[in-house]
Amino acid sequence: MSAPHTSVIFDLDGTLVDSEPNYYEATRRTLTAFAGDTDFDWERHTGYIGIGTRETLEILGARYGIEAPVEELLDATNRSYLELARASTPVYPEMRTFVERLHATGVPMAVASGSSRPAIEAVLGGTGLDAFLTTLVSAEEVGRGKPEPDVFLEAARRLGAEPARCVVFEDAPPGALAARAAGMRCVALPYVAATVDDPAFRAADLLFRGGQAEFTAVAALRWLELDPARPR
Repeated sequence: MSAPHTSVIFDLDGTLVDSEPNYYEATRRTLTAFAGDTDFDWERHTGYIGIGTRETLEILGARYGIEAPVEELLDATNRSYLELARASTPVYPEMRTFVERLHATGVPMAVASGSSRPAIEAVLGGTGLDAFLTTLVSAEEVGRGKPEPDVFLEAARRLGAEPARCVVFEDAPPGALAARAAGMRCVALPYVAATVDDPAFRAADLLFRGGQAEFTAVAALRWLELDPARPR
């Protein structure tokens, strides 16, 4: 697999950046505002990792008997999330190195996320990753979110890449399923340790069982058959 024929598509939350704590807090604030005290805790939140914000709020709205339209819940959650994201969103160090090396090598890259476009732009801008990642797709811009393949297929279209030539980096089973459905190869980095043996991850082309703790830029570059020592 050589650089001109490979495109890399990244999930954002939990893959490039550790933003899930911010999403948990933003969602918790919304549920408290619209439903009062609930049993929504971090463990319950992890069950929705990899699913788009809108879909998550649709499910949670029904679960907690919230009558407000999902658009109202989405607006409230996005406002809280942007406030939290701008204050602090850490980038995984090895992922930053990996993105920089891919950029230096000339590999086309995109971000395809279940987050809203303003959230994606805020995180990338705040972390400096926007210098390398300029092709962005939000699940809100396509018909169906993950685990459907729409967001990855749209990212490939915007890159001008064939799906079979794309490699997706994902941290959650719905995203791994979406990559497979799109006809793309998948590198899995489980965010939640309990999901490591999920069938979606077992079917991945490359699995870092330890997630970000195991991932290295050098290992990923070598798997892509790119020289980690120098750009082309």
